[in-house]
Amino acid sequence: MAKRSDSSTVLITGSSTGFGRMAALTIARNGHQVYASMRDSGGRNRGAAEDLKSIAQQEGLALTVPDLDVTANDSIDSAVERIVAESGRIDVLVNNAGHMAIGITEAFTEEQFRQQMEVNFFGPVRLCRAVLPHMRSRRAGLIVHVTSIAGRVLFPACGFYCASKFALEAYAEVLHYELTGFGIDSVLVEPGPYGTQLLANSPGPADQERVRAYEQISSIREMFSQSFEQFFASDQAPDPQEIPDAILNLIQMPAGKRPLRTVCGPDYGAIKINSQTAPVQADVLRALGMEAMVRS
Repeated sequence: MAKRSDSSTVLITGSSTGFGRMAALTIARNGHQVYASMRDSGGRNRGAAEDLKSIAQQEGLALTVPDLDVTANDSIDSAVERIVAESGRIDVLVNNAGHMAIGITEAFTEEQFRQQMEVNFFGPVRLCRAVLPHMRSRRAGLIVHVTSIAGRVLFPACGFYCASKFALEAYAEVLHYELTGFGIDSVLVEPGPYGTQLLANSPGPADQERVRAYEQISSIREMFSQSFEQFFASDQAPDPQEIPDAILNLIQMPAGKRPLRTVCGPDYGAIKINSQTAPVQADVLRALGMEAMVRS
């Protein structure tokens, strides 16, 4: 498909599987220039990279697959510099890369919970620091943070996953306020449970001795996984395509008119929480004399 006259240059992280891969194809098929990034595109993810490249060639899509590791500043800077050199700009950043650790929270080692935060929180922060100077110089841009309803409500067995998503929610919302006046939107997409590879690829706790110490709930990882696997196999399971469609819709909306939060799928009360906290946060801004940051 030929690029649209109003085509955006879109950088997506974590495009090897799941929402990232689907979003890359959905957005490219709608006439945008897409950089579907992933780490180790010449090694572990070589198959995923070649698959995307093949589809792009067959369909005539403006889709490129750069190598990008969200945990490495050098990798991020190299990818961003390449994209800006080739396209002249980055209009949209989709912070999608992430993984979900499941199990008894105490039983995850320091190395494990640091990795959870490195990918799910510090990764998006690094990407924003790399991309925002380009967006601010043009006074235009959009950052879509793919978080989770687990950044608004809590699930046992997901302690560090929830913590990483709560942190990203806070960071993204503060950017939403601080970027007022620059023509840049920082918004969130909050998926509920969807049948992607996120659950199948989830790491478990390394300290099995501590897992066993939790007695009757020591099998909480298996309980959690089985419950959602049954849900994903049922007629009630939502279509994962809803997430890339929501991202595409945000890209195509006018700047300044995009909602701060978009919830997709079963929300477990996240929509209610969002509706209750929004006016409270607006009152906080007014109390601080920052009325200009209160967006409709």
